[in-house]
Amino acid sequence: MTVAIIPARGGSKRIPRKNIKNFHGKPIIAYAIETAIKSGIFSSIIVSTDDDEIAEIAKHYGAEVPFLRSEGNSNDYATTSEVLLEVLNQLSASGSTFSKACCLYPTSPLIDSEDLKLAFNQFNSSDVDSLISCVAYGFPIQRSFHLTTNNLVELNQPEAIHQRSQDLVKNYHDAGALYFFDIEKFKETKTLWSGKIGAFELSELKVQDIDTIDDWKIAELKYSILQK
Repeated sequence: MTVAIIPARGGSKRIPRKNIKNFHGKPIIAYAIETAIKSGIFSSIIVSTDDDEIAEIAKHYGAEVPFLRSEGNSNDYATTSEVLLEVLNQLSASGSTFSKACCLYPTSPLIDSEDLKLAFNQFNSSDVDSLISCVAYGFPIQRSFHLTTNNLVELNQPEAIHQRSQDLVKNYHDAGALYFFDIEKFKETKTLWSGKIGAFELSELKVQDIDTIDDWKIAELKYSILQK
C-alpha cells in the first residue's frame, strides 16, 4: 500500500499563510490533495501540519490529519525528512502499515493526477529506492559565472565557453514537487537522497518554486496556461 504525505506547516515567513493562501479560487493546498485523490493510487492521504486552520482545510478537501506535527518539527530548521519520519513512525505506532510513500508538496498546483500516475508507474517499474521530480536547467550551467569581490565576472568552467550548447551535458535540478520512495529504505537512511535515485522529468511549465509574491504570480500564470 502507498501513502501520500503532504507537509504543510503554518509558519511560512516570506509569504504568510502560504499553504492555504487563495490560488485561483481555493487554498493552494487543495490542489495537491485533490490531485492525490484523483490519481487513485493512494490508500491514505495524510497532511502533516502544526496548524489547526490548515488541518481543517485539509480535511475539508478530503485529506486525513490523524495528528498534529510535533513542536520540534514545526520550526524553520526542521527538514522534510524529519517530518516524513515523524509521520511514518506515528502511522506505524497506530497500526497502519505502508510499503511505499509519496511526499507531495502543498505548493505544487501545476502537477496533475496524470503526472502522479506516470511517476508512480515509473517508480514501480524501476529498480530504485526513490524517484524525484526534476526539471532541466533552462541554460547550460557550464557557462555560469560568479562575481569576484571587485564585481568582475569569473567563469566557473572557462573551458566550456567556446563549446556548442548541443555538445554540453544536459543538467537538471530538483523540481520540488513530488518524491516517491520505499519506506523501509528511507527509515534506514533517513534521507531521500541515498541509494538508487530515479528521476521523473517535468517541463518548465509544471515547475515553479514559490518563495516570493513574484513566484506566486508566475505560478498563477503557468496554471492559467495549463488550463487552456
